[in-house]
Amino acid sequence: MSLLPKRNTSNSRSSAAQAKPSQDKAIQLEAFTTEESTGLTSNQGVQLADNHNSLKAGDNGPTLLEDFILREKIAHFGHERIPERVVNARGSGAHGFFKPYTSMVQYTSAAFLQDPEVETPVFVRFSGATGSLGSADTVRDVRGFAVKFYTQDGNYDLVGNSMPVFYIQDAMKFPDLIHALKPEPHHDMPQASSAHATFWDFASLIPEATHMLMWTMSDRGLPRSFRMMEGFGVHAFRFINARNDAFYIKFHWKPKLGVHALDWDEAQKIAGREPDFLRRDLWEAIEAGNFPEWELGVQIVDAGREDELGFDILDPTKLIPESQVPVQLIGKMVLNRNVENFFSETEQVAFHPGNLVPGIDFSNDPLLQGRLFSYTDTQLTRLGGPNFHEIPINRSVCPIHNYQRGGLHRQSINKGRVAYEPNTLASGVELRLDGAAEGFQSHANPVGASKSRRRQPSFDDHFSQATLFWNSQSASEKDHIVAAFRFELSKVEVPEIRQRMVDNLAHVDLKLAVRVATPLGINAPDPKAAAGRIGFRDHRIALKVSEDPALSMVSRNGTSIKTRKIAVLVADGVDAPALRRLVFDMTAAGALCKLVGFQLGSVGTVSGKQLVVDHTFATMPSVMFDAVLIPGGQESTTILGSQGEAVHFVLEAYKHGKTICALNEGHQLLLTLGFRTEKNPELINVPTPGVILADARKVLDGQVSQDFQAAIALHRHWDRLNSEAVPA
Repeated sequence: MSLLPKRNTSNSRSSAAQAKPSQDKAIQLEAFTTEESTGLTSNQGVQLADNHNSLKAGDNGPTLLEDFILREKIAHFGHERIPERVVNARGSGAHGFFKPYTSMVQYTSAAFLQDPEVETPVFVRFSGATGSLGSADTVRDVRGFAVKFYTQDGNYDLVGNSMPVFYIQDAMKFPDLIHALKPEPHHDMPQASSAHATFWDFASLIPEATHMLMWTMSDRGLPRSFRMMEGFGVHAFRFINARNDAFYIKFHWKPKLGVHALDWDEAQKIAGREPDFLRRDLWEAIEAGNFPEWELGVQIVDAGREDELGFDILDPTKLIPESQVPVQLIGKMVLNRNVENFFSETEQVAFHPGNLVPGIDFSNDPLLQGRLFSYTDTQLTRLGGPNFHEIPINRSVCPIHNYQRGGLHRQSINKGRVAYEPNTLASGVELRLDGAAEGFQSHANPVGASKSRRRQPSFDDHFSQATLFWNSQSASEKDHIVAAFRFELSKVEVPEIRQRMVDNLAHVDLKLAVRVATPLGINAPDPKAAAGRIGFRDHRIALKVSEDPALSMVSRNGTSIKTRKIAVLVADGVDAPALRRLVFDMTAAGALCKLVGFQLGSVGTVSGKQLVVDHTFATMPSVMFDAVLIPGGQESTTILGSQGEAVHFVLEAYKHGKTICALNEGHQLLLTLGFRTEKNPELINVPTPGVILADARKVLDGQVSQDFQAAIALHRHWDRLNSEAVPA
């Protein structure tokens, strides 16, 4: 007998159909899908009689060169890997759709942003930035957040990140940044980590990276789930309306489930237990019909008024504070279908910030301008030539017509004798556009100026927004930032590099720098030393806001517990009635409750009934869950308390700030934390956030369920007493 109420377990492909994804894209992809058949064939369609033995001269003789079937199979195997992406190599993708809330005609002529009844198919790829294809999901890193819109005007790619700023201001430094971040070339270590000398040597010499470092060292670098992660376009783009009015914009993706992070200790343990943690989380949520949703928001600044912001909008190391320019939510994206083949879709998808549609245009952001060259150049190498746009996952849903021909891996069969334009031998008309014709028009942006290799003086403020970010964090978030800097810099064996970095941090906040420097065996931070170094620039500006609540994750928790995973710890003799009610209430609220025991099978309840165990302590540790429920029952509690696995499970969940609810005798698993119950009055009573000690008899009135849900919705309780002393 299962404890859990029945849920909709239909395959996500049927669920996706109920969510009305665009059929155009689905049909297009199906046309390139190889159907299963009862017999094996070669790639030429020749029926195979034997797929186990090569052709030999006699049963024990040498293999014959004429075995074309063997040659084909081995040749394909030897060439089936393509170069991995230099950056953002490890990714996870899914299909879905986007719908606008209202027409944006006032700001842009982009057709997919006009009609709330029209769904635009999308493909989204999330990724880690620094690691290889084989790296773990939960390393500290910025994440890629790339969205391909298959619009009727062509493909539009919004290629962004999980953070709104970047390390550098100019694309000229991008190769240096990535070379510094990647494993050190003499021994190719460490993998997917910035905690090494070459990165911090570079970062300490590039003060413009300081703002991004604050974000990366914060909890933003450790997302709990792709589904609970913000996305940003990073750069300033332009909306262009039908009257050719221009507006600067910044793109935001706001997750409907709130913005949540992992604990650093937890992230490291997950990397060992489940290196595919974020990938699996996204896949399983979609398969279960719990489709992730984000709202698309924009910050809009009238062109010509950008100077009123107080900083340069073209600087990619700067953001627009939301308290200064609010985010307007303009639409919703839903991911409702997993890929059919990871390589064909997630690995071969080709994003490009230069894939625009009429109504959206670039800005002069120098980092963005460099990306416009880099992405095309990279795809030519990775995907084997200029026809990567014809790979199914990259094909547009709108008609394609031009006179480009040939090239590696050409799939289109173009009819006729003409491969040039203008012409009269093909359609009989020229395709040249006259005057104010339809089609993409670049915004008429004046560019007349003398050539130079200099930056605007307005790019020289490297610390004001880093200070804004620091000032906007809660006390616990500041503690995590300090701990992250300490960990990373303690991995740097050169004291001079550690010193340079904390000297830079002194320009952000002197108390921050002192806290970071204390355990690193170096001198106290000296901002004057930093200011005296070659290339150091710090022309501070007076920001219009000193704090911004939107920069703190604590203020973005949300109120839903949908898809949160709750571990229910059980052993023989568990008291089931209150447990059933809590599980029913949590499941009704959208949470996923899983029974964890010492072995698979079932456990007996006090009343003699059986409950099915979903996972064991050995295979599903506390780091895989968001909350813990410890039911009552003296026998069950005694068994759990006598086994180190169960005690460690609870202590570790407490250490990581997770909500814990204990009923009746279940309190006993918390004894080492110093909690007092009616049956143990000698213990010190120290209330702590997110720990609910309840009488099972009071569960039926619903209050315990409400308290449990409210605590889980807060995600983590970082301000717990004595958590650092917990031996877990």
